[in-house]
Amino acid sequence: METRLETPPPRRSRRPFIILGVVLSCIALGCLGYWLLNRGYVTTDDAEIDGDVTAIAPQIAGRVLQIPVADNQHVTQGQVLAVLDGRDEQAALAKAQADEAQAQAQLGVAQAQLAETSATLRQAQQDYARYAAINPRAVPQQAIDAATATILGAKAKYNAAQASVVAAQAQLQAAGVEVHNAGLQLSYTRITAPSAGHISMKTVEPGDVLAAGSAMMALVGDDVWVTANYKETQLADIHPGEQASIQVDAIPGITFKAHVDSIQYGTGAVFSLLPAQNATGNYVKIIQRVPVKIVFDDPRITQYLLAPGMSVEPSITISP
Repeated sequence: METRLETPPPRRSRRPFIILGVVLSCIALGCLGYWLLNRGYVTTDDAEIDGDVTAIAPQIAGRVLQIPVADNQHVTQGQVLAVLDGRDEQAALAKAQADEAQAQAQLGVAQAQLAETSATLRQAQQDYARYAAINPRAVPQQAIDAATATILGAKAKYNAAQASVVAAQAQLQAAGVEVHNAGLQLSYTRITAPSAGHISMKTVEPGDVLAAGSAMMALVGDDVWVTANYKETQLADIHPGEQASIQVDAIPGITFKAHVDSIQYGTGAVFSLLPAQNATGNYVKIIQRVPVKIVFDDPRITQYLLAPGMSVEPSITISP
């Protein structure tokens, strides 16, 4: 009888386990390295460039004569952005100035009358004093009565002249106010930049008739900063003055130096148009985010386009 030799089963290869172990080790080392490198920082990708955006609008109604600026043009503080037709305002100013001149002349007349009545009163008082110094028997009573009546009449005219001067002064002051107001209205026909920045969203052209408060353009200020919305669980490690670095998506490979300026007293949800109302039975806890203002310290920001709304990734160095 023939005997068969049983062959041993093939040994399973350990290579997949070795590969799996190497991969898991690499992942663990990578996670450890990432933790070691980032344990001194707090980051977020919910951040953007922020800045002052001012809506430019006329304070009075009028027809546009000139728009000496263009979209995306840089302007300086006080530079003329628009000129409105100011003929009505110029006429109003001229009339107010004429009324002021008339009031000034009336004040001069009133002051002259006051001086005249003052002299008359003084003369009447002197005459009465002379009569009083003479022996009463030597002066007829009729003369004394006439001197007394003259003094009373002179005093009445003097008081009336004083009142006229006060009224003329008040009228002159009111006329001066009208001149100031008319000049102010005329100044509104020249719309200037409140600060340095870039023109954006220009929607007006020469010839347009605008109402007061109508949007003409927007002015994006030169000063920019970062508004980073950090989770409320990260705020314990963030304090004003701490150093930060900013990476802008539009400028790859460049890291800007910055620092934490302040932390908003309130979450973003609180200041939303429709704040959440959690006084219901269907409450779900959501980690809130709090805006943190980060200010640039890097002078290189003037070399790049950093406009409000651009996405950035800030990293704040936290104290151990």
